[in-house]
Amino acid sequence: MNINKFVMPEVIFGHGSRDQVGESCLRLGAKKVLIVSDRGVMNEGWLENVIENCKKAGLLFATFYDITTNPKDFEVEKGKEQYIAHECDAVIGVGGGSAIDTAKAIAILVTNGGSIHDYEGVDKINEPLPPMVMIATTAGSGSEVSQFSVIVDSKNKKKMTIVSKSLVPDIAIVDPQTLTTKSPQLTASTGLDVLTHAIEAYVSIAATPLTDVQAKNAIQLVADHLRPSVASKINMESKYHMAMASLQAGLAFSNAILGAVHAMSHAIGGRFPLLHGEVNAVLLPHVMEFNFLAVPKKFSTIAELCGESVQNLSNIEAGKKAIDYIKQLSLDIGAPQRLSEMGLTDEGISEMSQVALEDACMITNPRDIKIEDVIQLYRQAL
Repeated sequence: MNINKFVMPEVIFGHGSRDQVGESCLRLGAKKVLIVSDRGVMNEGWLENVIENCKKAGLLFATFYDITTNPKDFEVEKGKEQYIAHECDAVIGVGGGSAIDTAKAIAILVTNGGSIHDYEGVDKINEPLPPMVMIATTAGSGSEVSQFSVIVDSKNKKKMTIVSKSLVPDIAIVDPQTLTTKSPQLTASTGLDVLTHAIEAYVSIAATPLTDVQAKNAIQLVADHLRPSVASKINMESKYHMAMASLQAGLAFSNAILGAVHAMSHAIGGRFPLLHGEVNAVLLPHVMEFNFLAVPKKFSTIAELCGESVQNLSNIEAGKKAIDYIKQLSLDIGAPQRLSEMGLTDEGISEMSQVALEDACMITNPRDIKIEDVIQLYRQAL
């Protein structure tokens, strides 16, 4: 019999759940926390909301929000110095993937030492991390429940994928109300990232019945609720379901890992300051067409989850409908359709292809892939 593992944090989900952050830290024994966020979250008021909650709980705190999109190694180093200088004993991450991944990376360094580069790859962390509470403000990266942290190697211009069960936060807080301050573009980008997480986890060679149920639910929720969520900031029903989709997709990919879309997207993100979800959205249909040969039955299921009629269709016919659906969804919500629209050219594709091939996410792609395939996929997406 196969033995399946499934790791996840304690999850607190629902409207107003962010107000439990102070109590959550106290339960973990924290006395002084480093709150890691970014300027966008600060400008929306969510950082101040967390600070006030920590004050009410009697927690001492320091803040670090000097983070950019696609966080860099030197930003992690600055955060580590803040943690040590203020003698913190726990970490709170508030934001999307950039803030939460940085918070995790800081947690690695304050107990394990060295450089964040030392931990690239799988299971390189040896010492326990400080308590971590993560508050997701996008739907989203899923980083608040995952065993991933992705940080840019600024010298080599590539994203480092760090994978370890040590990176699974102690407590994840998901409050759908935080989604009401996001622009339509960011809502679309992060929502398409959720869909990519769910699809790649579902077709991953490491997928299990435990991850499949999470991935399938997430796909269906995105199909039903991403369009209305992009259309209206105050549609709380769609925000609620997109927050749940992000959570479930995060649980799925944390345990089943991902595939070629994320490996290729990481290679691009290491060089260009682009929205990760938009890059994923452009690459996803092309990678699905490539992977289709390996898992046609699952592609048929994806079409059905998206609301497509697959009755009396072969797996091949149904699978093609799934790919067409993804293309139409992306078009409907105004996402870029080509990498060239985002400023990319053929320059550097060979180098990015090699970086993508070496990314940890490529290991679980359902179809064997060579560097020539990666180059061709990039060029198809241009």
